[in-house]
This record gives sequence, C-alpha cells and structure tokens, in this order.
Amino acid sequence: MSDVLPRPAGAGGPAVPRPGAVVAVLAFAGIVVSLMQTLVIPIVPQLPKLLDAPASDTAWAVTATLLAAAVATPVVGRLGDMFGKRRMLLVSVVLLISGSVICALSDTLVPMIVGRAVQGLAAAVVPLGISIMRDELPAERLAGSTALMSASLGVGGALGLPTAALIADHFDWHVLFWASAGLGVVALALVAVFVPESAVRTGGRFDLVGGIGMATGLISLLLAISKGADWGWTSSTTLGLFAVAVLVLVAWGFFELRTSEPLVDLRTTARRQVLVTNLASIAIGFSMFAMSLVLPQLLQLPVQTGFGLGKSLLTAGLVMAPSGLVMMVFAPVSAAVSKAKGPKVTLMIGALIVASGYALNIVLMSEVWHLVLVSCVIGAGIGFTYGAMPALIMGAVDPSETAAANSLNTLMRSIGTSVASAIAGVILSQMTISLGGYALPSENGFKVVMSIGAGAALLAFVVASFIPRRRPAAPVAVSPAPTETSSVS
Repeated sequence: MSDVLPRPAGAGGPAVPRPGAVVAVLAFAGIVVSLMQTLVIPIVPQLPKLLDAPASDTAWAVTATLLAAAVATPVVGRLGDMFGKRRMLLVSVVLLISGSVICALSDTLVPMIVGRAVQGLAAAVVPLGISIMRDELPAERLAGSTALMSASLGVGGALGLPTAALIADHFDWHVLFWASAGLGVVALALVAVFVPESAVRTGGRFDLVGGIGMATGLISLLLAISKGADWGWTSSTTLGLFAVAVLVLVAWGFFELRTSEPLVDLRTTARRQVLVTNLASIAIGFSMFAMSLVLPQLLQLPVQTGFGLGKSLLTAGLVMAPSGLVMMVFAPVSAAVSKAKGPKVTLMIGALIVASGYALNIVLMSEVWHLVLVSCVIGAGIGFTYGAMPALIMGAVDPSETAAANSLNTLMRSIGTSVASAIAGVILSQMTISLGGYALPSENGFKVVMSIGAGAALLAFVVASFIPRRRPAAPVAVSPAPTETSSVS
C-alpha cells in the first residue's frame, strides 16, 4: 500500500503523506536529536586526555550544547511560524549533521566545542515536529501523535546512553559522532520525502533585537546555573552573570511588549493556561533530570561504599533504557486520558506517578532490578506529562503561534533540567563519604536528591491544578486560509 494520499482537488502541490508516515518520521527525527544530548556522556571522563585539555575546559563540550539549545529553541520556533516549519526542521537537521561531522573530525578542544554548539542548535526539532502535526494531521490522530513526539525527548535520551557506551567501549570515540551524522542524514532524507510544508504562517519580520536580548539573558542565566558550582556560587563571575540575566531579561520583556512583531508574544505567554503549563514544565524538567543524575551514579559507585552496585557505564545505560520504551508505550495512554478527562488531569496524574517513583527509589536502591523498576515508574510518569504539555499549549494558542509556543515550553523544561543539575551537584558534592582517599557522594546525599525530585513533581502537581480545565485535549487541526500558500521546500 502506498504511503501517500493525494491532496484534495484544487489544493495544488505534492501529495500528502499518510498520517502514520508523518508521525513516524517526525518521531524518529526527535529521537535522533535527543540522542545527541547523551552522546558525549560515556567519553566525558576521557575528554581531557583525548583532547589534551584540562577537565574544566573539556566540560564546555557539554555546556556549549546546553547554551546553544536554549537560544536556538525559541528562535527557530519563531522562524518556523514565520517562514515554514518544515523548512526550519530541515535546517535544524542539517545543523545536527554539520555539528556531528565537526566533532567527528576533531582532535582538539576548540573544534569539539564548536561542533557540540552546532549540534545544540538542532534542539528545536521536537517542538517544530509537534507544530507540523497540528497543521497536517486529522484531529483524531493529533493527541496521540503529539504525545509520542513529545516523549521522543525522553526516549532518545534513555536509549542514547547504552548505545553511546557500547560504541565508546568497542570503537574509536570519533565513531560516536559519525554515527550521529549518519542518523541525521537518514532523518533529513525521510523528512524531505514524507513531511509536507504547512501553509500556516505568520509572515512578518524577525525580531533581531529581541533575539539578541533573549540570547544574552538566557546564556547569562544558564551559564551561571551550570558553572556556578565550579566557579563558586558567591564568586563575582557567578553573581555578575545572574545580575546580567535579570537586568537583560527584564529589559527584554519590556521591549517585547512594545514591539509590533515580537520574538515571543508575552501576552500570549501570560495567558493562564500557557503560563501555568510552562511553570509546571520547569518542575517536571527538574524532576526528570534528577533521575538521570542519581540512578547511573548509584549503579557505578563501588560496592565498597555499602550502597553502590559497582556496574559499568554500559550496564547503567541498559538499566535506564527500559524507561525510554515505557515513555513511548505510555504516550498513547496519555493521549487517551487527555481525550477522556482533559490534558490538565493527565499532567497531574503524570506528576504523581513521577513523585511515587522517587519515593520508591528512597526505599528500593540496593539491587539492579530496584533501579530498573524505579526508572520505569518515573518513565511512565514522564510519558504522561510530556504528552499533556503540548496539548495544553496548543489548546491556548493560535495555529500560527504553535511552533514558537511549543519551543518556549521546551525551553522551560530545559531550564528545569539545568537547575536540577546544579542543585544535585551541590548536594552530592557536600554530602560525601571517604573511600580510598576519594570523596564520593553518600547514600543520604542521593536520598536527599531523590526527595527533592519527588518534591519537584509534587510542586508540578500543585501548579497544574491551577490550569483551566478544558476539553478536548488539543484543538482541531485548522486548514490554512485560502490566501496563505506556500510551496514545499
């Protein structure tokens, strides 16, 4: 059977792929991009030797990706609304391929950091994919498809760690990035063939001043959060960056409210449903990342600690991998609950499941199967929450604002994960035990981080309770106005 359906008579342009093909291709692209986030983790301890640079400098291979993604996500989302979501999706995948090739050819620090930053510029693929689904899919397919697309962020991250560890253990480290580039090429070809361009666009001019202001504010904020522990939280550099972030973002907000074509429509963002969903997303992002920090360390710490399990990085990755599959399985369940009860209820249920997973982890952490169970419970909760958030966002914004609004929501989750990393790092560095002359995180330190993760999930539950309850889970797909046309790029 063909994977292509003809366009309605008189619509013009190429044939429209079947919804299943569009969803599969977009979800694959999302997984490929999220794989990039965990790709470098297995080789982080070896980077100083591999790149002949101090560990404090090689850490920028991770930080550069975070900063680039934070800036690119809202900017590319806005450009997608203006000039075509498929076009910007293709640009994002090309950037992923380019960054991967730069890293694969690198043997020194600077090109590696440049390549990782270029990879980070591809982070808008998931919100762009969700926005394309809203424009192109039948209404009855929308909720489940967007839930799956949103969950691809977690799926790729969970599957990426064991895959990257396996490659790093058996091949030259450059193969990691050649593999990333190869997957990017496959995603690029599939998107080019199967994903149509939407005619729903806003047009207008790009807000360059707003883009520069937002980039400056976000980079200052995230740099202070991610490097504060290394530089000292009370150091002049850290405090100065926090001050710059506050001043610039406040000034940026005033500017955005007064410009006719803002990068981020703050009036839309201030709508109760959008605002509260974004606040809940920060807490969910925090809670999700706490799992990614705690479980691998528990698995790899020496058994001599009394609580570590002494497993390899590959084993740790394999323990985490089922959580990604659980997220994928629960994405349609999330959509079904949203259809029956509304996405607000789905988000609240997911937050409670995540909190229960952390509570379970506090009492079950002495066996490998304990951590598999915990990661799957938390993964199920994340599958619920990540499926509900795009539905809530799309239920409150116009179709022409979908990409920008979803991109901002993705950014909120990223801010949550950055804060989680900083807080967990401080706790685990302060609550330590001594083993063989080395300071290692203590069991109580891990339990404190897990308690905070549970608290963040419960905070998300409380915040989500203030979301207006609306149904259906997502708006009906809107056909483009006859006057707005675009060619497939």
